[in-house]
Amino acid sequence: MTSTVAQLPPRRRAVFLSDVHLGSKHCHAAELAEFLGRLRCDRLYLVGDIVDLWWMAQKRVTWGSAQYRVIEALHALRRAGTELIYVPGNHDRPIRRFCGLALPRMSIRRRSIHVTADGRRLLVTHGDDYDGVTHFGGLQEQFGDWLYYRILTGNQLLNRARRRCGLRYWSLSEFLKRQSGAAERYIARFVQAGLDDARRRGLDGVICGHIHRAGLFERDGCVYANDGDWVESLTALAEDPDGTLRLLSHHGDTLAMLPAREPQQPTRLPHAA
Repeated sequence: MTSTVAQLPPRRRAVFLSDVHLGSKHCHAAELAEFLGRLRCDRLYLVGDIVDLWWMAQKRVTWGSAQYRVIEALHALRRAGTELIYVPGNHDRPIRRFCGLALPRMSIRRRSIHVTADGRRLLVTHGDDYDGVTHFGGLQEQFGDWLYYRILTGNQLLNRARRRCGLRYWSLSEFLKRQSGAAERYIARFVQAGLDDARRRGLDGVICGHIHRAGLFERDGCVYANDGDWVESLTALAEDPDGTLRLLSHHGDTLAMLPAREPQQPTRLPHAA
């Protein structure tokens, strides 16, 4: 008689997630609660806009059992030994007044530097600091914000219908943004701003969120890692024990990967003549 043992998910050295927007109606809290429930990691970075205080102050709050499960899953991770690092964003900006606060296995920081297992030093920041470079303002931007939230509502209704049909999540909003030249140019400016910031600080790359576009690649030796969001892409960034970086779907599938850096060979002194 054979017995089957449930396979444990791989243990991650670090995981990064942002733009959850708990409290807003577009947050996919149920999917996040399931993702966190399967998670095993040494350190979890919450890279801003985790609780949408802006939405909760301006709009009707959406809070139910799924949102409570997210909070419970975070507490369970901390009790299991995971260190939590909270880097507030623009939608949870009031929490920035507590930057520097250290609690048992949890700290709040304005930004952080994460050192990977293979020695890469990566800036961890939400990304709203780059708005001055990427935003042009005016009526066009205000109309874009209005249209964006209408698209998110359409995305939510579409995926509700897909779930009834047994289909997987698919992001209508992400698809439409990829068809927009203006959106792609905005994202390109944001990526460049993040890479420039990391280089100015003498670091090996940047990990951020903010723009709701997951991405993981290396440009001119500098790492750009955007962990995505839980409104559109439903993704997170993870580091393996050897320093490999992975962009994960909410099911845990690898969407993109940057292998660990090869260990540096020691320099040999020349033989004496």
